Amino acid sequence: MPEGIRIAVLASGEGTNLQAIMDSCAGREIPGEVVVVVSNKPGAHALWRARRAGVPAILLDHREFPTRETFEARLAETLRAYSVDLVCLAGWLRILGPAFVRQFAGRIMNIHPSLLPLFGGRRMYGERVHEAVLSAGMKISGCTVHFVDETPDGGPIILQAVARVQEDDTPSSLGARIAEEEHRLYPLAIHLFAEGRLLIEGRKVGIVEARKRESVASEVSR
Repeated sequence: MPEGIRIAVLASGEGTNLQAIMDSCAGREIPGEVVVVVSNKPGAHALWRARRAGVPAILLDHREFPTRETFEARLAETLRAYSVDLVCLAGWLRILGPAFVRQFAGRIMNIHPSLLPLFGGRRMYGERVHEAVLSAGMKISGCTVHFVDETPDGGPIILQAVARVQEDDTPSSLGARIAEEEHRLYPLAIHLFAEGRLLIEGRKVGIVEARKRESVASEVSR
């Protein structure tokens, strides 16, 4: 088994960011491996991508659980069973409750298709975000990788990338261009985490030199 961090990916849809993460692990750009993929949506293409790559693919349909708490308890149990070091949300269309987030504090990442804190929060996902960006007349947009806390899209920002808005953009064309940045940025953020180079200090995330990673690894996982 390859050495490195053990990554779980939670995905509700197509799974293009999942694919970027798995490809980066396979190419050793990320020192680690995806050990499990979980989806809450039957038929999610992300599950097919995982199976094709030989990664355990688990369906936990939230509609089959009586409460959010029981669903998230099963989700947490699944992740612990695979001894994951990092949980990556990749198009996961469920807001995670405070109790779940606290269990994995400092070890859950998400990627959002805007420059947070702009155009984030509840009901802001996918093309809804790009529609809002275009309606606002923004000249730039982009994507953000952040740690997850108890506020939707409100956790400490790790990395951001900018994409220019073109005059003839549609939500689809803008989204496609931002997706290219997402597929580059997310693996980079995971790489930094795997090297112990991300230091959370309040609302900010510092990126430290690689030679210092041993001294800050415990801080990252708090």
